Amino acid sequence: QVHLVESGGGLQQAGGSLRLSCAASGDIFRLYYMGWYRQAPGKQREQVARISSGGDTNYADSVKGRFTISRDNAKDTVYLQMNTLKPEDTAVYYCNAKWGRYDWWGQGTQVTVSS
Repeated sequence: QVHLVESGGGLQQAGGSLRLSCAASGDIFRLYYMGWYRQAPGKQREQVARISSGGDTNYADSVKGRFTISRDNAKDTVYLQMNTLKPEDTAVYYCNAKWGRYDWWGQGTQVTVSS
């Protein structure tokens, strides 16, 4: 079992920045495929960004050029740097870890962007 704990959410004005962190338990974090997802009220959960064990990244079109995903394997932590925030970025953000057929989720952290 892998436990994921997100932090760093909060209220920010449009145009501002936030940095989310996700700390993972376990001894093989470096092998996990990590991702950030978000779910806004009344909408389906969507993938925002992902990073492979080798550091390859992929972003949703809506956040390209504004968000950056990174990982620190020494700290078993994945980050999501969110710049130039928009009101439509408001959502609960979830951290996800994948390894083989296993899939784990964090409890989520609320991000609210005011206009």
